[in-house]
Amino acid sequence: MEKSSSLKTSSHSTYRLQYHIIFTVKYRKQILTKAMLQRLEEIFSDVSGKWRCRLVEFGGEADHVHLLVDAHPAMDLSRFVGNLKTVSSRRMRKENQEYLERFFWKPYFWNKAYGIISIGGRANLETLLSYIHRTRCPD
Repeated sequence: MEKSSSLKTSSHSTYRLQYHIIFTVKYRKQILTKAMLQRLEEIFSDVSGKWRCRLVEFGGEADHVHLLVDAHPAMDLSRFVGNLKTVSSRRMRKENQEYLERFFWKPYFWNKAYGIISIGGRANLETLLSYIHRTRCPD
């Protein structure tokens, strides 16, 4: 497996772009189950690959998720984040329709807002990985 801290190259650049992305459930409802988190990880990994990115790490709790993504320099970050939210929201609402209707009367899933933090030196990455690993997965 490629180390996430190594530099990558493309035809005219050398880069290492890593982003910590946080999505929260609409109204911070405590609705994400362990199975839903596993499915979200699959969805985010799939979408990331289509953008020439890689989901390095994923973790979450009942009301939010954390993604650590290795990005490509040609990627439009805001469009990428929008695509992650749109695809995951649509798939989760479709696959969990009956369950989610108990919490939302409109087709909601994620809050409009999101968090995104660029990751710098190695110490910061280790701190972030430790934090993501300590998140409490719902039963």
